[in-house]
Amino acid sequence: MAFIEIEQMTKDYGDGRGIFNIALSIERGEVFGFVGTNGSGKTTTIRHMMGFLKPQSGRAMINGLDCWRDAAEIKKWLGYIPGEIAFPDASTGSEFLKGQAELLGLTDMSYAETIIQRLQLDPTANLKRMSKGMKQKTAIVAALMADPDVLILDEPTTGLDPLMRAEFIAILIDEKKKGKTIFMSSHMFEEVEETCDKVAMIKDGKIIAIKPTVEVKHSNNKVYNIAFATRDAYELFGNESFEVTAQDHVKQEVTIHLHDSQINTLFHILQGYNVKYITETKYTLEQYFKSLN
Repeated sequence: MAFIEIEQMTKDYGDGRGIFNIALSIERGEVFGFVGTNGSGKTTTIRHMMGFLKPQSGRAMINGLDCWRDAAEIKKWLGYIPGEIAFPDASTGSEFLKGQAELLGLTDMSYAETIIQRLQLDPTANLKRMSKGMKQKTAIVAALMADPDVLILDEPTTGLDPLMRAEFIAILIDEKKKGKTIFMSSHMFEEVEETCDKVAMIKDGKIIAIKPTVEVKHSNNKVYNIAFATRDAYELFGNESFEVTAQDHVKQEVTIHLHDSQINTLFHILQGYNVKYITETKYTLEQYFKSLN
């Protein structure tokens, strides 16, 4: 059995809402991305993994423990960032983090201080008056400070500015290097592409694809932009047997899609043309998943 195993898990709220026959396997030390639009079922899936919801059928398991039955035991070595931050009564961020540390039996706050510094968080601020970004940073510190083996992160960069989002990604990569098992939902494909080993896409409560990110980054399907030095060359290339998906008459540029097996043919043919430049457009995770819709 994989370290995190979700087996045919269903929670049907009616009218097509909920999650249906969710099946996922995440190995120990793997960083797994979970993408989909708002309302697609990401948070419902995560709430089952956290033991907040009981599935109608199927189950979620972490390290051989049932996420519903053994939720209290699992939470001892798991860090969690919820999709909606709601803090208990505490006057300041520092007071909240101190309370969390006591619950976790954590006496060494040095790692918490490291994360606080990296996120440029002022934990002495009034908790209820914090901005959305400040609250998100506080939740990140609370999830990471005990250095847990497993992280479950529901849209963890919500409310962070681009600079802090980049810093969080750097922190996550550091966590990955430690061998942590990380499950992260997001609607931002770039951050998933940067950090995750594998990605699943959920739509209308159903998994529609699971893909290793390396397969997307190194797809056999390529996109090239080719600009020609002369009008004659530009127009003549249109007679070649490549799939031209876009043309720019001003720049004398064409965009073509082709398979890896055609690349040698392309460059052989281009030897007979006066080419100004040729660039490859990298295939992204977002493009891959959009092609499935």
